[in-house]
Amino acid sequence: MSDHAKLILEGRTLELPVVVGTEQERGVDISKLRADTGFITLDEGYVNTGSTTSAITYLDGETGILRYRGYPIEVLAKHCDFVEVSYLLIYGELPTETQLTNFRHSIRRHTMLHEDMRSFYNGFPRDAHPMAILSSVVNALSTFYQDALDPHDPDQVEVSIMRLMAKLPTIAAYSFKKSTGQPFIYPQNDLSYCENFLQMMFAVPSEPYEIDPDFVEALNLLLIVHGDHEQNCSTSTVRMVGSSNANLFASIAA
Repeated sequence: MSDHAKLILEGRTLELPVVVGTEQERGVDISKLRADTGFITLDEGYVNTGSTTSAITYLDGETGILRYRGYPIEVLAKHCDFVEVSYLLIYGELPTETQLTNFRHSIRRHTMLHEDMRSFYNGFPRDAHPMAILSSVVNALSTFYQDALDPHDPDQVEVSIMRLMAKLPTIAAYSFKKSTGQPFIYPQNDLSYCENFLQMMFAVPSEPYEIDPDFVEALNLLLIVHGDHEQNCSTSTVRMVGSSNANLFASIAA
């Protein structure tokens, strides 16, 4: 098969490169179409458009295939926890024991929210949707953590990633607690990622909370399966906002 596609416009024949994806999908590279012809393509809803090349996730819902960095989801779900899979998605390979230990430590040191952020929750009506609260609080993180907002600095981006991974369970749990009228529960860094989230969600100060291992396992699997969604609507939105040089918090909140 030819490695170029031919497009005829106003009697002029253009040769456009054919690119092959990680799963052998084939696409036509039109990145120079406008510069060469003045024409653009119209593809409402990106139905036939790939916005970038990526080796992170392959998803085929019709056949039940999901791979992260080439690893089948079944293998990852059986042998890894969500934090390990997150490392794989971020850095492209599964961590060594030392790398995983350091990664877990980096997340744990950022689980707390600044106490002044509690005022944000106080300002929302009790019947506000938890997801709306979560999005608003994530966007506000940039005002509290201004030391790592440069999207062009890999070290600052990495710090923001750690903060988001660490604080999102706390933010989500506080959003839920707001809707139930219960007091917020601080994170406990001696617990695993999923255990910590469950105790912040469902524990109350008046009595002990026993974390059900079945719930931990179910939540871990749920987070792994939803760890990345290929080039879906939310991914495309984050990329679109990020392309304007917005900080990571603003891109994720969108």
